[in-house]
Amino acid sequence: MEAQEKSSDFDLKQAIENDELKIYYQPQYDALTNRLVSSEALVRWVKKDGTIVLPGKFIPQLEESGEIVALDWYVLENVCKFLKKHQDEGVHSVPVAVNFSRKHVNESDYVEKLCKIVDKYGVPRKMIEIEITESAFVEQSEQILEHIRKIRKADFRVAIDDFGCGLSSLSFIKDISADILKIDKALLSHNCQDEKERIVLESIFDFAHRLKLTTIAEGVETREQLGFLRTCSCKMIQGFLFSKPMPEAEFDTLCRADDKPEEMEDILLVQAPSSATQLLLDAVFTRYPLIIFSNLTKNSFYMMAYENFTAQSCPASGVFTDLIAHGASTMHPEDSDLFFNTFSISNQMEAYKRGDKVVSVVTRQLGDDGIYRRVETANYFVKNPSSDDVLVISLCHNLD
Repeated sequence: MEAQEKSSDFDLKQAIENDELKIYYQPQYDALTNRLVSSEALVRWVKKDGTIVLPGKFIPQLEESGEIVALDWYVLENVCKFLKKHQDEGVHSVPVAVNFSRKHVNESDYVEKLCKIVDKYGVPRKMIEIEITESAFVEQSEQILEHIRKIRKADFRVAIDDFGCGLSSLSFIKDISADILKIDKALLSHNCQDEKERIVLESIFDFAHRLKLTTIAEGVETREQLGFLRTCSCKMIQGFLFSKPMPEAEFDTLCRADDKPEEMEDILLVQAPSSATQLLLDAVFTRYPLIIFSNLTKNSFYMMAYENFTAQSCPASGVFTDLIAHGASTMHPEDSDLFFNTFSISNQMEAYKRGDKVVSVVTRQLGDDGIYRRVETANYFVKNPSSDDVLVISLCHNLD
């Protein structure tokens, strides 16, 4: 039974001494296969009479007093003990996310202490995920961003919790160097049946995927929600549909179990067109690490993907003629004019008027390592039904 005491009744030191603070684990599952892949560590105050007090009853008091810092370290220590036990006994375990208050930003030795505790138990750092709530970015954005950079540099993964419940969501996500984005359950409030809610969720998962953020949907409680999230390429789910937070002993049993995941449909059959399109883009990116969209009529461009390419100095957007001049400057002297003339606006306009579908050339481009490599650049003419502008998509890949 949940206790109704006010938060002022909670004494952190006494609760720890009486062994009344218990770590609960809420499993996180792969959205498509239903397999256990990770978990989140939560804390419960279990009084001597068996009454369970939920965090909402005492966490605010600890946040206000600053004692939340001590609680967070207490939870981390106990999670490490749990993982160490599994490691010693050869039990397959999964990464555990541990919540840390924004108060830790003011701890100058936070990362050092984090490493010391985890390493003391011999737990691989990849098994601990540091979870920071989105609201922490509102007042301390620059400090938090630097805080996260240091954590990741120490080889810990960082999760942003409660994404979508605050006003800062879209302003900070472009700058943050996190690994995991946890979608707040408030965005599922209409059971994924409302059109506007579905559009918002699809957009979030799309940009998260393009930013290479692992996504976790929180508060999943119905089959309807699960079904829709699968179509959005949501990576993991957490919620009562699969499991409520459970005591350590129950989670230990779950980890030790060799149960098969429930049978499900062919993954391709549950993919929506938007997800299938993303799979197609992933395949295209594998062959063409540099993809550029250009408007020849407006003399503009922007870059869509840029990974593992010979040269990494290409501007992300701007004037198309400047892009071609920049590209020509990185080519072998014998290939510079060929590249420049092939992709000049006038030459491409003529090719477009002739009805050509593509303009391509193979040149030698100087890489960031000082080595020339053969590169194929192909400009495909495409049509947008809403405009008469001449548009091209450049697909570039290394031949060497």
